[in-house]
Amino acid sequence: MSAERESHNLLDYFGINTFNDTVMQERLPKEIYKRLQATIKKGARLDQDVANAVAHAMKEWAVDRGVTHFTHWFQPMTGLTAEKHDAFLDIDKDGKPIQRFSGNMLIQGEPDASSFPSGGMRSTFEARGYTMWDPSSPAFIMESGNGAILCIPTVFISYNGEALDKKAPLLRSMRAIDKEASRILALFGREGHRVTITLGPEQEYFLVDQKYFEQRPDLIMAGRTLIGAAPPRGQQMEDHYFGSIKERVLDFMQDAEHELYKLGVPAKTRHNEVAPHQFEIAPIFDEANVAADRNQQIMEVLKKVAMRKGLALLLHEKPFAAINGSGKHLNWSMVDGAGHNLLDPGQTPSENLQFLVFLVGVLEGVYNYADLLRAAIASAGNDHRLGANEAPPAVMSVFLGSTLSAILDSIESGSNGAVSEQKIIDLGIANLPRIMQDNTDRNRTSPFAFTGNKFEFRALGSAASISTPATILNGAVATALKAMGDDLEARIKEGASLNEACFSVLKKYIAHNKAVRFEGNGYSEEWLAEAEKRGLPNLKNTPAALEAYTFPKNKKMLTQTGIYSEAEISSRYNTKLERYCNTLGIEYSMLQSLTRTHVLPAAVEYQNTLIQSIEGLQALKDILDDDTVAAQGALLRRVSSEIAALLKANDALHSATEKAEALEDEQEKAHFIAESVIPVMERVRAHCDALEELTPDDLWPLPKYREMLFIM
Repeated sequence: MSAERESHNLLDYFGINTFNDTVMQERLPKEIYKRLQATIKKGARLDQDVANAVAHAMKEWAVDRGVTHFTHWFQPMTGLTAEKHDAFLDIDKDGKPIQRFSGNMLIQGEPDASSFPSGGMRSTFEARGYTMWDPSSPAFIMESGNGAILCIPTVFISYNGEALDKKAPLLRSMRAIDKEASRILALFGREGHRVTITLGPEQEYFLVDQKYFEQRPDLIMAGRTLIGAAPPRGQQMEDHYFGSIKERVLDFMQDAEHELYKLGVPAKTRHNEVAPHQFEIAPIFDEANVAADRNQQIMEVLKKVAMRKGLALLLHEKPFAAINGSGKHLNWSMVDGAGHNLLDPGQTPSENLQFLVFLVGVLEGVYNYADLLRAAIASAGNDHRLGANEAPPAVMSVFLGSTLSAILDSIESGSNGAVSEQKIIDLGIANLPRIMQDNTDRNRTSPFAFTGNKFEFRALGSAASISTPATILNGAVATALKAMGDDLEARIKEGASLNEACFSVLKKYIAHNKAVRFEGNGYSEEWLAEAEKRGLPNLKNTPAALEAYTFPKNKKMLTQTGIYSEAEISSRYNTKLERYCNTLGIEYSMLQSLTRTHVLPAAVEYQNTLIQSIEGLQALKDILDDDTVAAQGALLRRVSSEIAALLKANDALHSATEKAEALEDEQEKAHFIAESVIPVMERVRAHCDALEELTPDDLWPLPKYREMLFIM
């Protein structure tokens, strides 16, 4: 346990490394602070004198905390973060060293745009790109062993203004949903309210001892074990979930939380997850762009602290076969300017009706753009989880629970919400009682579940940035709310009261999106058959899912909401395809290398040992019975058979990967890998795992699952 953590109360150091509102009030002139807040909260133009004053205050604050360098911290389409460090150090005209940080340096940077994924928007000879300060997300100081860096959250755009990152589209999507949700609030007499999206991502991860990690080339190169036989004990005892946290892990968690608290990241929950050596950390909800930044900070801090503790942090969605993989449940809600959650059923009649409008708007958005939401969470790693009896299926559906489903069915049938359950007496026009929170059970098989006052988007992968799924969801719901707002206004202009207009519009959209609602077991084969009957897309792998970016209806939604341009949509599609192909390229190259350099040498050595043993037994055949020799012969035949099968499968993999690499069209290559290469990889793995279970421990060159998952 660190001495600093031991000697401080949480409240004494929470946020000390964040240039937050408290610091700004202390260090900025009142007028400058007021104008900066107008920029942050109302989107007012940022004037140069404000930028200069903020830059000076930010530099002085950072220097006081031992900072020597700053960086524009951004989120390129890699899904990770990027940074280039510049020193505050400068030399004045007299040759004396000074520390300088201007408003221009705060507002804008210029990294090389050609070296980041652009999906064709940038070429190698078109290198110019810009980072631009996002004032709505607080700057922070990231400490290291020999110093500290001032990190300034920014967006990343090309020379021509196209978004090259994940944050700029997220900010645009927040603006789109604010516009349409505020418009509906105005119909309920609540004009002038800014609507923000709040997110609360639950981050799952694995920890293994660093010494085991370093002995696994597949973990180092691919982030997951490409081979590995299942141990006798996995998670079948159901004793790890919420179990007592091991002391070494708890020490890691406490140090990580200490670093996060200093960054102002409100880490709230920690616990053991279902699989052995799997854990979760969850923060308190925050505004979407801040939450996206903080999730990146969480992943970064967890990695750094784990390394200091002699541990390896695994964020891959499926680092180990035969046990649960890791996801990132994204809790999503809408909040108005007064802090009211628009997905909270509320206590007054108007709030209940308002709630139903927003609830149905979310259902409509998910129904209309289910394919695009699937594409938003698609990755090579996540393909291992979705639909594998540990994560929601690839079919996008919504779980509401029996009470809310009964209410919507009642409205659709024309009885305006009257249901027989005691919890909800009536939702008629004249008398709308309170809908109780937590009036539903939980459905862990649903990819998108209502959980009382928010939706939980459960299908995200653990390594993914939350920005893109949130961006697509925001755009989908904004588009649905626009259509509903148009219909509400039209009905009111025709002379209908607000209540009459609401029930009329609700009835229309409840009937339209009813197919997306599902209360049962999402893991079942019956549901997949039912989903097909309902016309819901079942995009089983990443190449199939990504094609949703090319569909006209999806392009129309993304461009009309201002989230992406046509070029930016194409760039995301191309980048994701390329990333899929590159990820699998690393995996199948690594698998072939492991087979040649680790598995086969160990297996052949054991085979030779068996041959020598049998030859010795043959020399003693006069004193041994035939069964003794035959038994070892059978073992030799089994080992030799697996070696031969592995060699054959490895040759087939080599042939398949050569065909894949020869394909120039990225889309064709991705589909070929998914349909023709991955099945061969699975065959290779099956033979490797069989040989692992046959080969003596002292000959097997790789740490086994039982070591990595049960020794800490």
